Amino acid sequence: MTSTQQPASSGSGGQRYATNDERKRKRMESNRESARRSRKRKQQHLEELVNELTQLQNQSTIWLERIDAVGRNYRTVDAENNVLRAQMAELTERLESLNSLTRFWADANGLAVDIPEIPETLLEPWQLPCPIQPITASADMLQF
Repeated sequence: MTSTQQPASSGSGGQRYATNDERKRKRMESNRESARRSRKRKQQHLEELVNELTQLQNQSTIWLERIDAVGRNYRTVDAENNVLRAQMAELTERLESLNSLTRFWADANGLAVDIPEIPETLLEPWQLPCPIQPITASADMLQF
């Protein structure tokens, strides 16, 4: 036997080794318990992250659906605006034609007819003068 390995029954040296073995056993037990708690915390954290990921994916899906709905609404309104612009152009042309005929008829009959010109604001409605008013926004504006 080497000097570090002595039987547990050899007097006070054996008592010391028994105490060291007991401390080593308790430390190993404590380390195992600590590792078990650490694994448990890690597992709980992983579960929380998976739940958060699921919630974020659900929210992302909802937002993508809302964005898609807004895009569809925009395309619908844009198409309607194009139709209205074409109708406005046609009606403007008709009005100018009728005004021209009215002037011709008035000149032929010697009558004075005051036909006002079509205001530019009607021909370009997107440039209408608008009073400056505050725009109020709320969370309800984005609900569909």
